[in-house]
Amino acid sequence: MKASKIAYKPVGLALGAVSGIVAGAAFKQAWKMLGHDEDAPDATDEERSWNEVLLAATLQGAIFAAVKAAVDRAGATATRRLTGTWPG
Repeated sequence: MKASKIAYKPVGLALGAVSGIVAGAAFKQAWKMLGHDEDAPDATDEERSWNEVLLAATLQGAIFAAVKAAVDRAGATATRRLTGTWPG
């Protein structure tokens, strides 16, 4: 394993935590904008329909994946600018 990969591990973990927080906030806002309740339904929420539960899960997954990819890519790009090597 390259030294740059090892050195990037803690940075990647920190960026992952930040991306989770950002994605959670973005999902809450998106769910509100769609005109739904404050809280997204859980899979075991008896009062919510299948459609609503699956829509929430799909939207949440898409937002989390997009935010994670953007943050990971930005971190790798910043690392390359600082060190001259790609961390992956």
